[in-house]
Amino acid sequence: MKYMSPLEEMSKTTPTRFWNDNCSLADLTFSISHGAAGATTNPVIVGQVLDAEFEKYEPVIRDLAMSNPAATEDDIAWLLNEKMAVDAAALLYPKYKESNAKCGYISIQTNAKYYRNTQKITEQAVHFSTLAENIMVKMPVTAAGIAAVEESIYQGVNINATVSFSVPQTLAVAEAVKRGMDRRTAEGLDNSLLHPVCTIMVGRLEDWLWEVADRQNIIVDPQAIVMSGIAVFKNANRIYKERGYHTRLLAAAIRHHHHWSDFIGGDVSITIPPMWIRRFVNSDVTVENRMDTQVEPRLLGQLQKHFPDFVKAYEPDGMQPSEFVTYGPTVRTLTQFLTSYDKMVDTVRSVMLNVQE
Repeated sequence: MKYMSPLEEMSKTTPTRFWNDNCSLADLTFSISHGAAGATTNPVIVGQVLDAEFEKYEPVIRDLAMSNPAATEDDIAWLLNEKMAVDAAALLYPKYKESNAKCGYISIQTNAKYYRNTQKITEQAVHFSTLAENIMVKMPVTAAGIAAVEESIYQGVNINATVSFSVPQTLAVAEAVKRGMDRRTAEGLDNSLLHPVCTIMVGRLEDWLWEVADRQNIIVDPQAIVMSGIAVFKNANRIYKERGYHTRLLAAAIRHHHHWSDFIGGDVSITIPPMWIRRFVNSDVTVENRMDTQVEPRLLGQLQKHFPDFVKAYEPDGMQPSEFVTYGPTVRTLTQFLTSYDKMVDTVRSVMLNVQE
């Protein structure tokens, strides 16, 4: 019998799916060989791929600059983002066809600078959706982003709601998707190709609570913080199942194996960085249903007692949409995305300034 890695076994024997958390074609090829059903990008990821594979992409930037003589550095940076997404979409296209459009997507992220502008997010999302059949568009779960989710779904765009860390955000996304799909149904439009996703960045919530604990001298069982994002994800999953939402949950920002192994068995997806994919492929983690195993009440109680920001993330009514943009993990993540984007533009500029027209 052919050996199956734990990731491949999970993909074949459970409803749990995993994605490759970058757009490197080499990494994606390896991940697909172990059962990956999708891939994702963001400004941090694109910048990392650009740095790691600069020799490959420098001539691409030169060609884009030569072909678009009036383009700005930002224009070329976005054309590069699009090319990376389209190339990855081609690798994933067989998965897309085999699954009848349920899997095989590459996510490309809208400009993080648009986090307050519904119209600009939607316009960019609609444009990205034309690049390939299996494009999924990421947008932040701010108040403006939620409105963009509804409008983008209405316009037939498959979305991946991101910069999301909490149950209230995931519920707002699911309801926005429902409104968009209901509008389409009322107009006789087909929803069969819409397979929206809502991300919970479980590791980034954990990162934030470690920072808060350090800053405020909070002492709890370390395992409580380790399980914080997991507790939020499982609570969101429970509510999604109860309400029968069409949107699929996706766990992101992997920090350790619990961010994968504790979700096995759920009808969810997990986006895993290549480094962790290689570790998981060679791990001894058994493939068994852990999604239905709840976080220990003792750990949950410590989180609820000491971390108001955990309560905001865990409780369905912990935040209102107007609060999403000022939530600590949101501020931190948007800042990182914007910094990474600026760094990527700097790299593009360094190439463009040496292009001979």
